[in-house]
Amino acid sequence: MKNLQTPYRQNPLLRLSYSLIAPLYDAVIERPMRTARKQSLNALPNDERKNVLVSGVGTGLDLPLLPALHRYTALDFNAAMLARAAQRSANLEVNFVLGDSMALPFFDTQFDHVVLHLITAVVPQPELCLREAARVLKVGGTIILFDKFLQPQQTAWLRRVLTPISRRIATRMDVVFEEVLSAVPELEVVSDEPLMAGGWFRGIVLRKTELM
Repeated sequence: MKNLQTPYRQNPLLRLSYSLIAPLYDAVIERPMRTARKQSLNALPNDERKNVLVSGVGTGLDLPLLPALHRYTALDFNAAMLARAAQRSANLEVNFVLGDSMALPFFDTQFDHVVLHLITAVVPQPELCLREAARVLKVGGTIILFDKFLQPQQTAWLRRVLTPISRRIATRMDVVFEEVLSAVPELEVVSDEPLMAGGWFRGIVLRKTELM
């Protein structure tokens, strides 16, 4: 195992917030984002059994949408979220892990695919989250990413002003994907599609082209 540090512990308010909102999370998030989640997860191959990491699984809203043939590892930093996710794992082979998406407790090149749904803009350091996903990914494997991103040079002053507050209790609103990607040069963009809210939410597929 590697990276046994836990950067998320630097933000105890965020952990407490997600523990409190876990029972309400599904009601607020599930229905509006169901179609976008499905579209994003269509990028996950379903013709051969693979090892797939779902990093930041939350309450497991992605789990019923996943192909049943793969072996899954579902990681989250919040025990209350993981407990709810376990209830959605019927018909799937899933190993649930309490851990940090910014310091994954896994060996290098362990997974064929990594799913990052609504986690990159939640963690305090999105570059670390993407770098860790790339580290545990095999060369040629893909990262399937769904999240909200500002466009380069986009002003979005209200989102930027609110981020210092929102990042402490739920999520960031000022993440620019292109800036995050620049920190992980071994990843290349396979596809990048707008999925929700006029393109604020995007479905992005990345491929690892070389060893880190």
